[in-house]
Amino acid sequence: MKRSLLTLALVAAFAVCQAQHDSIPERDPLIVQRIGEWQDLKFGFMMHWGIYAQWGVVESWNLCNEPWINRNGANYEDYKREYWALNKTFNPQHFAPERWAAAAKGAGMRYVVFTTKHHDGFCMFDSKQTDYSSTGSECPAKTDFTRGVVEAFRAAGFWTGLYFSKPDWHNDDYWAHEWATPDRNVNYSIADHPERWQRYCDFTYNQIRELTHNYGKIDILWLDGGWVRPAWSVNDETRPWLGCSGQVQELDMRRLAGIARERNPQTIIVDRSVGGRYENYRTPEKQVPDTLLPYPWETCMTMGDSWSYVPGDNYKSVKELIHMLCDVVAKGGNLLLNVGPDADGNLPAEALQRMEAIGRWLQKNGHAIYGTRPLSPYCEGRVRYTQSKDGRHQYAITLTDEAPYATVKELKGKARK
Repeated sequence: MKRSLLTLALVAAFAVCQAQHDSIPERDPLIVQRIGEWQDLKFGFMMHWGIYAQWGVVESWNLCNEPWINRNGANYEDYKREYWALNKTFNPQHFAPERWAAAAKGAGMRYVVFTTKHHDGFCMFDSKQTDYSSTGSECPAKTDFTRGVVEAFRAAGFWTGLYFSKPDWHNDDYWAHEWATPDRNVNYSIADHPERWQRYCDFTYNQIRELTHNYGKIDILWLDGGWVRPAWSVNDETRPWLGCSGQVQELDMRRLAGIARERNPQTIIVDRSVGGRYENYRTPEKQVPDTLLPYPWETCMTMGDSWSYVPGDNYKSVKELIHMLCDVVAKGGNLLLNVGPDADGNLPAEALQRMEAIGRWLQKNGHAIYGTRPLSPYCEGRVRYTQSKDGRHQYAITLTDEAPYATVKELKGKARK
């Protein structure tokens, strides 16, 4: 009996030590170096694309029965049933990822993050863990869209990044069919059904293995769904994400990261909003910080109002996008700019026009953006400051109202302090 109690105490102590260790930012020199290389890229391309593009509605979220959701009066159960069935009609006719890659390269973007699976659980890759995918028996597309994207962008010289939702609302071990789905969280007691939660965890690990073993070199694994998080990361600020039951929904991130890095030991992992070792850089969503941040970060921003394709979306102007890029870079961040392709696989014309204009500006002024680091005072009125990593070249970028919307001047003489 005493031995059993000692064993349990040691196991508990090890678990606490592991949790504390995982709450510390990544210190592996290989990953730290890779994060620095990612910071040199400055400008990335994100695409939210899935079955939801057929309806031109917000991605996944209308399945979630939370107070802020608007389904325009539709009956929830009917809506959910019809949404789940969108896999049976998803068949893009103009999917040509090499065109996407060419447009992104022309815009001056240098890495891509593609939505392999959003919260609705529909896989845009060939998964053997579920038939609810773009290669599944019910989907007419019969296409591994993730493979097409990573191969096209890799051929164009991009870093490849894969977005993956940790929660999967289509999986019966996350949203169990026996109970109602009141919000974004798992809808049963994990404490009462640990075997069910373990099945879900194993399902997730297996999908991460598919994505990081079957598609060549993966530079970034971009994990969304921050309400699935370990107990050590829960505090007063994050507790609302835990839902009405207040239960912790924990994946073994050490195991997940180990799987992800078996074939790709340099993969950067972004466990969004969780913190700790597996959030290698932070991702303020649809916002630009007011000042310099003391850690690696990336603003993920929509070009329009929506992440996914919505007809008649309100796209930001070229001026606003160039100003945003300069502002983010001056504060030490990267800009990940999102565009949602339509149901046929076309990038909207408004987006392409803006990407082309940004590219023209970067062709002339990219030396003040790529591979730079912040230069004090960073932001001063309409001026943004950057410098080369060795400090030998220092730039003042003045934001203007007229085209080309920002002008670059190299500072001479004594370095700024």
